[in-house]
Amino acid sequence: MENINVVFGKRVKELRNQIKISQEKFANEIGIDRTYMTDIENGKRNVSLFIIEKIAKGFEMCLSDLLKGL
Repeated sequence: MENINVVFGKRVKELRNQIKISQEKFANEIGIDRTYMTDIENGKRNVSLFIIEKIAKGFEMCLSDLLKGL
């Protein structure tokens, strides 16, 4: 079974690429550093619920939709 941080990071990257926004722009829009966003997408961070909520809002979706399939 793949690490949950890696799975979540892949999900975030996939969604970000679908809306055709750069990592830097998305990070700025949700109020986090680009390097932190890179670490999230690469599965190198244990992401807090607070940050997960920011990411969901950035994608204009609810938490359950963001986490679906994890």
